[in-house]
Amino acid sequence: MKAQTKETQAMISPDGAITLLKEGNERFVQNQPASRDLLEQVQDTAGGQYPFATILSCIDSRVSAELIFDQGVGDIFSVRVAGNIVNEDLLGSMEFACKLAGTKVIVVLGHTACGAVKGACDDARLGNLTALVSKIKPAVSVVKEPSEASLRNSANASFVDEVARVNVELTIENIRKLSPVLADMELNGEIKITGAMYDIRTGKVAFMD
Repeated sequence: MKAQTKETQAMISPDGAITLLKEGNERFVQNQPASRDLLEQVQDTAGGQYPFATILSCIDSRVSAELIFDQGVGDIFSVRVAGNIVNEDLLGSMEFACKLAGTKVIVVLGHTACGAVKGACDDARLGNLTALVSKIKPAVSVVKEPSEASLRNSANASFVDEVARVNVELTIENIRKLSPVLADMELNGEIKITGAMYDIRTGKVAFMD
């Protein structure tokens, strides 16, 4: 499989980009990666990069976007931060990726058993992590069930995963609200902004579209 070029990138639609990611994850789950020469891709992309997707994911070591979507050098922009939240710097990075570098989709990728989400559920406090976790807490508030306080913590795996899913949805809302650049691109059909959840037990990505 060759690296993306300006011509191949231009031919990919937002829906097509999502399809490529879905197909890549299916290859990953089936343990049938595409045949590619990574060093050749390094050489092919030395003069420029033409990724087709931007993935905003968690820093979790088990959730490497390039691996779980079976992509090569120059295929995706990988934006990573604990809890897949957004701030000014991350939004600026994604604006560069879409407006200037031409990616066709932004995928906000949450995952099961997320440590940052667990921290928000438990009201964890530790240095600068406290401020980061506070950006996830709105998702905890949105999830109303279970209502019993004893079940609304990191020991409840299903609660944690539901908070992680809602956190993806809220992050998408924040992208649209805080980045007029990306919101306008989506409105004009230049990109799609969507969410997905990665299951750390199966390797499967479930898109929310």
